[in-house]
Amino acid sequence: MENNEIILKAPDCFFANQLLDYCKRNNSFLAPYSPIRPINFLTLDFQANVLLKNREAWDKDASYTFYIFEKENNLLIGHISLSNIVRGAFQSCFMGYGLDKDFLNKGYMSFAVEQVVNFAFTTLKLHRIEANVMPRNIRSLKVLQKNGFNEEGLAKKYLKINGKWEDHVHMVILNENL
Repeated sequence: MENNEIILKAPDCFFANQLLDYCKRNNSFLAPYSPIRPINFLTLDFQANVLLKNREAWDKDASYTFYIFEKENNLLIGHISLSNIVRGAFQSCFMGYGLDKDFLNKGYMSFAVEQVVNFAFTTLKLHRIEANVMPRNIRSLKVLQKNGFNEEGLAKKYLKINGKWEDHVHMVILNENL
């Protein structure tokens, strides 16, 4: 999945150094939107293990994480995932993502969401994708709305983010072709 500026890649242990660099560059920026990270989060071993676990989950149809690379410099600038995939009568998952602070407002995440929703609905044959966003994260809410997600309500104290239980807007898109 790609356009003129970015390419989405499946997890590969060969870009552990690039993932570590992305995490270091964006550690402070993403902290207000992330759970508290383990002490060894900013180590190569930790990030290599993240990629290994991503690949294993992919192979088990449990979750699919894509890494977003800026084409011009082959720089890892973000990630987007479909996680907690439930099959059977539910056919649903959760979407989560993050983008480098220096690459905001360029349409990159909107494109990534569009592509991954298409992958979820056409390749994986999922019926429902849920995404939960803190109400103050206006940019993220706009990305989801632009891609057809609808608000289903407010989940009070839904996730523990940066050490605090945070409310989240519950956003959903349905595959109307199933």
